Amino acid sequence: MDGTMISVRALSMRLASGGREVTVLADVSLDVPAGQFLAIAGPSGSGKSTLLGLIAGLDQPTAGRIEVAGVDVTALDEDGLARFRRDHVGYVFQSFHLLPTLTAQENVAVPLELAGDAGAAARAAALLAEVGLAERAHHYPVQLSGGEQQRVAVARAMARRPALLLADEPTGNLDSATGKQIIELLVGMNRRLGSTLVLVTHDAALAAHADRVVTLRDGRIVSDE
Repeated sequence: MDGTMISVRALSMRLASGGREVTVLADVSLDVPAGQFLAIAGPSGSGKSTLLGLIAGLDQPTAGRIEVAGVDVTALDEDGLARFRRDHVGYVFQSFHLLPTLTAQENVAVPLELAGDAGAAARAAALLAEVGLAERAHHYPVQLSGGEQQRVAVARAMARRPALLLADEPTGNLDSATGKQIIELLVGMNRRLGSTLVLVTHDAALAAHADRVVTLRDGRIVSDE
């Protein structure tokens, strides 16, 4: 797949906080080619997670526009955004976001069932095997370690073979050895799918795994290498 996966133009995000306006992102422009593994780094409060959320269509920017896979995300309504996320984006959060009343396999099957995939259970089982959790398919999140829960979350994010995988501090709640395994898993699955991976992290060692590192500070890009 050639071309640009993400195009961000003059993006700004301002939020009201305690009666005054705070600039979270200021005039950010960025192109991400298809297939690239991009890390967005920077200190806490630099706007990294906000940028990722805007790319995913989870929020609307104050100004600017974002195109993902040729779709102007900033112009979509709520229904359009929901469809866009369902069809194009996989998202891995810091805090796993698994449904506690569903088993590992059922959690992975959710996006497949929402899309009407008749083979959801079988595909979910295969994905869990791919992330090394075949034996844990019928366990509930509470029965899994943090690292195992994040593996389930990665499998779920990959379920519909998204063109774009977004990961927001996916190792933030894990010890460094487990975190390294999760990054290797994300990168390996991403390469096999040929999708684009954008990882938000404040950890320079994790960012170093990426093809490219964009560093934010106070809502602006301060380096891109």
